[in-house]
Amino acid sequence: MQLCHLLVLSESNMPGRLTGRTALVTGGSSGLGRAICLAFAADGANICCVDLYESPRNKTNPTTGKADDYHNRIEGESTAQELQRLYGVDRAVFVHADVTVATSIEAAVSKCVKAFGRLDIMMNNAGISLESTHARPLGIHETSEEDWDRTLAINAKGVFLGCKYALIQMLKQEHLPGVKDRGWIVNTASIQGLVAYHNTPAYTASKGAVAQLTKQVALDYAPHRVHCNSICPGFLKTAMTQNLQNSAELRAEIDARHPFGGMGDPNDVAKAALFLASDDVAWMTGVNLPVDGGYMIM
Repeated sequence: MQLCHLLVLSESNMPGRLTGRTALVTGGSSGLGRAICLAFAADGANICCVDLYESPRNKTNPTTGKADDYHNRIEGESTAQELQRLYGVDRAVFVHADVTVATSIEAAVSKCVKAFGRLDIMMNNAGISLESTHARPLGIHETSEEDWDRTLAINAKGVFLGCKYALIQMLKQEHLPGVKDRGWIVNTASIQGLVAYHNTPAYTASKGAVAQLTKQVALDYAPHRVHCNSICPGFLKTAMTQNLQNSAELRAEIDARHPFGGMGDPNDVAKAALFLASDDVAWMTGVNLPVDGGYMIM
């Protein structure tokens, strides 16, 4: 019994997998991004939370009953504030940035490095689904160019810029002592980047782009010991899926498509992101990993 007690104490005091490493997470103020920030920090990482807004996103538009516009935010403790409360003021910072603007992302990486000395993990998570904010589903013949351009700018170009400026930093900094790998890039794609879903042409196209870009970056930067993988979440209980959550009919349809019986929790996907950002993926790169409650096997 004494030996078991000592083992428990030893394991509880073990440093996390990401101790001494710095992670930049885009779209970190709400939903999956916030869950990822919390998971990374709990495993030891310093966190640079990057977003257009510091406060969390409002979920449901009170007028339409649909998912609210991503510009609409609520009052409350920000991700960085929560991390500072949990782990200390020196473990997390918030950086305002627009992922569609090169100079903004370049500056965000610079601020992250200024705060923590280096960048080890780039989590390109920021994304939108403008289709989910409309009063009814729209096919491609009804989709506006504005919706298409904005979705591709944030979901695809934002990942391109995040990869670009993270790699510039990773390639010029020294390896961590005793660590053979130079960096870890994790992109948030989607199962809709792998299979289609009804009336989401811009979102599906943008996430397909992320899935393929992940493979391209993995191939080109493997010689430099940079890993690049993506998580492909299924239907999660976040602000983006309020239309599904608020409709009993749609919710029943989605629940029936999941062998595990329903929509997922962002914390479960954050665990997969943590795995992809750690040494556990020593011999793994270019993988688009579904985390979908079995949705894709139905």
